[in-house]
Amino acid sequence: MTNTLETAVTQYVKVGEVDFAYRRMGKSEGTPLVLLQHFTGTMDAWDPSVVDALAVERPVIVFNNAGVGTSSGSVPDNVQKMSTDAEDFVQALGLGEVDLLGFSLGGFIAQVIATRDRVKVRKLIIAGSAPKGGEEHLLQVVREAFARNARDVRLPLFFTPSDASQQAGAAFLDRSLKRIESRDPESGENISNPQAAAIIGWCAEQDASHELLKAIRQPALIVHGSDDTMFPSINAYEMFKNMSRATLIIYPDSGHGAIFQYADTFVRHVQIFLTA
Repeated sequence: MTNTLETAVTQYVKVGEVDFAYRRMGKSEGTPLVLLQHFTGTMDAWDPSVVDALAVERPVIVFNNAGVGTSSGSVPDNVQKMSTDAEDFVQALGLGEVDLLGFSLGGFIAQVIATRDRVKVRKLIIAGSAPKGGEEHLLQVVREAFARNARDVRLPLFFTPSDASQQAGAAFLDRSLKRIESRDPESGENISNPQAAAIIGWCAEQDASHELLKAIRQPALIVHGSDDTMFPSINAYEMFKNMSRATLIIYPDSGHGAIFQYADTFVRHVQIFLTA
């Protein structure tokens, strides 16, 4: 595979006033897997080990949603508009049927897109996320993570305090820095503030009967860390119980970044799920 997350050229597609930045890896044929990123994350916040391994068997596309990183426009303060922006991007590329992998905030967006008819979704993977009305501790956890003055805030934010988890976190950080040229800029308050408002609003909007989850008809793989402090694992169980075709996997001794701590295992689980 010549195109990797480290080497893929950043391309742009224009929708109205927004230029969406994206990178394409992997094969030219097959159902594309579109990745939807976490709070303040850009294309360069993905784990190259995950992206590159998934791209061995299928087309994989990472992108910055409106207002994030190298994409123009402004960041919405609600999940519905973020979902519309993501749908605009997929439609602009003419991808047809897609699979979605939504991590954290991206998992909210994946849920919404899967229930609408603008994009044809074949299967979806939801990692470290929550349903509408779910339990979140975003601001508290982020505040505590920054107070620890770690090498990178993602170490206390995404990984548990255990030696094994912290070592895996350090390895992930090293991998995430592999790309040197044409990296996305770090996110500032113009991104974090509206995204935080969107996350808090999503979880504050009660859906007691889980109508949104019940409207998701596609096969879904739900992946979560056992000790996710941002979105506790009860969220994963609620999604699993209320989706008609969901499979649930919870990784041990892992936090919000479980898919990076167990990168190889996660990739194998996703490959099995997508090819089943």
